[in-house]
Amino acid sequence: MCTTRSGECSEMIRANFELVFPGFVLQAALEVPASGVTAIFGPSGCGKSTLLRCFAGLERAASGHLQINGDTWQDDSRDIFLPTHRRLLGFVFQEPSLFSHLNVRRNLEFGYNRTPSGQRKITWERIVELLDVGPLLHRMPDRLSGGEKQRVAIARAVLAAPKLLLMDEPLAALDAERKREILPFLHQLQKELSIPVLYVSHQVEEVTQLADHLVLLRAGRVVASGPLAPMLARLDLPIAQDEDAGVAIETRVTARDERHHLVRLDFAGGEVYVARESLILGQAVRLRIQARDVSLALSEHHDSSILNRFPATVVEVAPASNPANAIVRLDAGGTALLARVTQRSLEQLQIGVGSKVWAQVKAVALMQ
Repeated sequence: MCTTRSGECSEMIRANFELVFPGFVLQAALEVPASGVTAIFGPSGCGKSTLLRCFAGLERAASGHLQINGDTWQDDSRDIFLPTHRRLLGFVFQEPSLFSHLNVRRNLEFGYNRTPSGQRKITWERIVELLDVGPLLHRMPDRLSGGEKQRVAIARAVLAAPKLLLMDEPLAALDAERKREILPFLHQLQKELSIPVLYVSHQVEEVTQLADHLVLLRAGRVVASGPLAPMLARLDLPIAQDEDAGVAIETRVTARDERHHLVRLDFAGGEVYVARESLILGQAVRLRIQARDVSLALSEHHDSSILNRFPATVVEVAPASNPANAIVRLDAGGTALLARVTQRSLEQLQIGVGSKVWAQVKAVALMQ
């Protein structure tokens, strides 16, 4: 039984690959839950796509082992190597790779009709609804926008009932507007599917919105792996130095401020008000709070335009990539927050580990 948001799962994906190229070596070992979305995150050239190709059997590691929920797909010690066509996986690339001579309906039918009805994980009607491809069924791929093509490619992969879905930077070829268009579809899809997803990205926003589990890759090696929230809050990892560094917080809608057109979201450390009237009472909402949007004060300021503020304790301080700044990890009632502040501010306010402060959040991004 798996619980994706907690990071606990008795069913696992276990992999260990060693692959040597001229000037680059992949030596990656990982163990992640076989449920939800696991993001493989790192800079360009660190081996993310190569790792995914090893999972797919498109690259054969000189030394490799891959087990999905107890099923062994590769074990070189026993001379086991399942070819790609026997691995029951779906693969979504940066480019959609649709069959150009088939309309959308026939593209979707390609995998669906080849899957025995007893193995299908989701109905045709539900996937068409989830990814909103109904209006596209009679169109040819060359008549689709980039976002529409990618939605069709994802639908086709899911309809083939894979045991594992691999997504290699599926939004990388899209502009910002098309990304905003497709991210909600991906979010809704992963909430409903029982198919584990390995999602390659170098965009923190995508990872924060979609992932349950995070694997950090650097120079062909796994630097760290774990549930998303604690990984984002670790100051010893490179992701904390990223310009977009921040945390993910699970909240719930608890009240509406009709007069000011706001809704209140509660979490373990306090409450946050957001201008999103479409949210409904009781709804679970993931927030992304970036370190650059958090300031610190020694007392609560009621004469400030910042609505979102809550008490916290400083638990760790580390240098930032810019020597003028520091990254501060806070504990707000059991919820981790990051703040990027200047070294001068820390000195003037005499803030250090153990200090009681007020975290003031200037902006949040909703990732529901």
